[in-house]
Amino acid sequence: MSTPANDDIRLSRLTDWLAKLEAPKTLPATLRPASSDASFRRYFRVDVADGGTLIAMDAPPPQEDVRPFVHVAALFAGTGVTVPTILASDIEQGFLLLSDLGSTTYLKQLNPDTAHKLYLDAIEALVQLQVHSAPGQLPEYDRELLHRELMLFPDWYLSKHRNAVLDDKQRSDLNGVFDTLLANNLAQAQVFVHRDYHSRNLMVLPSGNPGILDFQDAVYGPITYDLVSLLRDAYIEWDEEMVLDWAVRYWEHARRAGLPIASDIDMFYRDFEFMGLQRHLKVLGIFARLYHRDAKDGYLNDMPLVMQYVRKTAYRYKEFSPLIRLLDTLDEKQTGTGYTF
Repeated sequence: MSTPANDDIRLSRLTDWLAKLEAPKTLPATLRPASSDASFRRYFRVDVADGGTLIAMDAPPPQEDVRPFVHVAALFAGTGVTVPTILASDIEQGFLLLSDLGSTTYLKQLNPDTAHKLYLDAIEALVQLQVHSAPGQLPEYDRELLHRELMLFPDWYLSKHRNAVLDDKQRSDLNGVFDTLLANNLAQAQVFVHRDYHSRNLMVLPSGNPGILDFQDAVYGPITYDLVSLLRDAYIEWDEEMVLDWAVRYWEHARRAGLPIASDIDMFYRDFEFMGLQRHLKVLGIFARLYHRDAKDGYLNDMPLVMQYVRKTAYRYKEFSPLIRLLDTLDEKQTGTGYTF
């Protein structure tokens, strides 16, 4: 990761760049941190000379490249959803000046009284985004990428975080689980996928929710992916009954909008669950990597909820019994039966 000295150099360069901009005219001396990020990117809020605030992004090359952000911002804005407007850019230095969507994330605002309205707004925006999907605009969420993500689980969570050494049978069983997941994921209809459509990247706006952030890694892939990110969020948990209700509402909305969603609700929910298991195995690996490689320990607190999602889903399908056995071995638990489907 970057060092404090490098951060200071980057901040100085960002300040100099802002000072030279003729429009919009900012007040660089007011730069202050706006949000943290799991990557090398940093975000700062800066006052504008004639009032209001903007967001300055620092994405240091060669670790980061702002061009995907610029491309996806234009693509998503064209679908009618709300994303930051890019007001100025220096692609080579990795600086962007963006409109400010505020500081109230969904995560800050969500509670039992607000959740239903906020999630329905997020579902409506997601369908709006997906309806305008077209191939060839974003990288494909293909088998290679989906599999590479799954391998974060054995490489970082099992090996680095749990100090587990798998035998040949366990490795073979885990590969079989991965093959089952990938066959389902790749058979799903393909749409624009934000890839981190969750409570930390959705903003509460007075003009209509949500404002959408952190979309630079968007791809063209499985239709249930973003819904899983939203409803089985690593940072906030809801009762299964509420998640099912919201998932059904999305399914009904998507069908009315003409999206190529599974016509059978049970098949759709199975797709949703299989996609969620792929995502949550990946997330466990990512959180472990952030801790062991990048010295970021804040995500360790979120691991138990993600593992809970993994176990609950895997326990419901007999295809994933080898995964349950592996996890039980790690936790020194006795494997039982409990297949629902």
